[in-house]
Amino acid sequence: MSATIFGIHSLEEALNSGQEIDKVFFQRGLENPGISKLIAKIHQANIPTSFVPFQKLNHMVSGNHQGVVAKISPIKTQRLENIIEEIIEKNSTPLFVLLDEVSDVRNFGAIVRSAECSGADAIIIPKQGSAAINEQAVKTSAGAIFNIPICKTDHLKDAIFLLKSYAVQVIAASEKANSSLYEVDFKKPTAVIMGSEGKGVSKALLKMSDSQAKLPILGKTDSLNVSVACALFLYEAVRQKTV
Repeated sequence: MSATIFGIHSLEEALNSGQEIDKVFFQRGLENPGISKLIAKIHQANIPTSFVPFQKLNHMVSGNHQGVVAKISPIKTQRLENIIEEIIEKNSTPLFVLLDEVSDVRNFGAIVRSAECSGADAIIIPKQGSAAINEQAVKTSAGAIFNIPICKTDHLKDAIFLLKSYAVQVIAASEKANSSLYEVDFKKPTAVIMGSEGKGVSKALLKMSDSQAKLPILGKTDSLNVSVACALFLYEAVRQKTV
């Protein structure tokens, strides 16, 4: 499970040792040379940060936090280039899931569970804007998070360029698409992009995708929860590959 560390020296040691850090919380308005140096290192490493009141840090830990508390990831994420190459070598029709700033931990955990159960090969998320990989994510995934590679990348654009270089078709899930999910050929190497809870897939990633697909909505509600929608996309891929 994820752990919490606090204090300037402890976080510096974690950074120097290569420990995977999920997010760092700094005390808002604190002026301290040690903190300033640490903030610069954290930003350089592209680790998500949040500046919060002193009271929040006190609530998170009971010791002398010195204005900084960090959450350690319960899993080790994979290097994108290595994992894609490894998967392509083993599987002629891989299935990747890209999450465009899905920020709700429970949605993230549910997607991980569906992805692992449906045989997806990897989940790719951006370092910034994604849900925290914490105890809640582990619990919601029912432990599936330990059984599927999770890759973090600075920008999903980089992942899409790389996937396309391996002839992987990129499909963006969008309720505004003209084509249905059931028109997608999942027997080809495929990457599915699922968008954030509020905004959906960003315009930049929609432009980069090879095509867009939507789920038929027959009721009055205009959209599905992202974790449910993702499960339906993934199991259409299962259906096509097992028919």
